[in-house]
Amino acid sequence: MAADVRAGLSSPFKELSPRYFYDERGSELFEQITELEEYYPTRCEREILETRASDICAAANRPASLIELGSGSARKTRVLLDAMKSVGCLQTYCPVDISEEITRDTAERIAAEYEGINVRGLVCDFEFDLERVPVGGPRVIALLGGTIGNFAPHQRAGFLRRIANLLDPNDRFLLGTDLVKDPAVLEAAYNDSKGVTAEFNKNVLSVLNRELDADFDISSFEHVARWDPENLWVDIRLRSQANQVVDVSALDMQVPFGAGEEMRTEISTKFTRPRLEESYAGTGLAMAHWFTDPAEDYALSLAKLA
Repeated sequence: MAADVRAGLSSPFKELSPRYFYDERGSELFEQITELEEYYPTRCEREILETRASDICAAANRPASLIELGSGSARKTRVLLDAMKSVGCLQTYCPVDISEEITRDTAERIAAEYEGINVRGLVCDFEFDLERVPVGGPRVIALLGGTIGNFAPHQRAGFLRRIANLLDPNDRFLLGTDLVKDPAVLEAAYNDSKGVTAEFNKNVLSVLNRELDADFDISSFEHVARWDPENLWVDIRLRSQANQVVDVSALDMQVPFGAGEEMRTEISTKFTRPRLEESYAGTGLAMAHWFTDPAEDYALSLAKLA
């Protein structure tokens, strides 16, 4: 974290990694975001799972194990677990999340709800620390919620290569991706009327204040999210509302911000099917199946070893 933040705050265009959103408060706020009227991805993904879970299960070789990266509360995942249970193949569920509290809570609740299955929670930053989970196959490794869109292109390619290295020939990778659509719809999803997304964005400053003994004045930054048509992503930033200098004591850094200066905290890339197929190319993965909601706002894809 220290190395990431030092590099991001010392660059000419300041940037923070979105992985630091997800302390306990950040995880709670994101759960609230998924229920907002403007935030359609969660509803669309749930709809696909509810209508196509059996098809996904069959296409994934009746998997014995589901490994969910960034599992959170696993509310949507229960649909897939139910489909696996209904055909008699469900043996193991592995929730993987950076929040120990949420991972432990999710593991305990799933174990109570699905009697007789093995539940193994793993607390880690899955972008870097995920190791081969020793559970039986066939397996599905799932990354839902459009999280892949938060990776810069080079990070996305590296992550997909790591997933390919984890898969056996009968395993599958289930990926949720938000699709390109009307920019007004996209921007509204990240600028909700209740301000929950703004609070979530600013929470990263609270994390730095606590973990790196910084003195960010959170009230002096405002949330900014806008569509970038060239890169096909929503660009999410924090804008300094005053000339100020932030002290990050743990890094022995004084970081100046000019009035109106913006610092990127996240990108949320949107995809088309051809673009996603291009993303898989050269990583050792290939798209095997594609599932969308009726409006084609969102997609789930199954990838296999190329």
